[in-house]
Amino acid sequence: MPPAERILWGHLKNKSVLGVKFRRQYSVGKYIVDFYCPLLKLAIEIDGDSHFDDNSARLDKDRQAYIQSFGIKFLRFTNQEIYKNLEAVLEEIETAIKTSPNPSLLRRGKDS
Repeated sequence: MPPAERILWGHLKNKSVLGVKFRRQYSVGKYIVDFYCPLLKLAIEIDGDSHFDDNSARLDKDRQAYIQSFGIKFLRFTNQEIYKNLEAVLEEIETAIKTSPNPSLLRRGKDS
């Protein structure tokens, strides 16, 4: 696991963010997302330097559209955001959780 993913996983594992369970390296159709919460249908991707050339950006866009076609919400962060502004990344994840279309499940403490 790349360092930025390892850092974020340290904050997501064991239901550490608002009691929500995330899985890592989760298959969605023909792709694998870095982190995924099945309860909320929330995928999180961490992009390293290899994602910033024109071809990779186009492939990432197509991949994201495919994953979103399953009704999955998608959050994307860069390695630099993890290294330099982790608190903002975690706040954005918490906001996505709190504004989930399935908040009643969160209140009951259920997870997948």
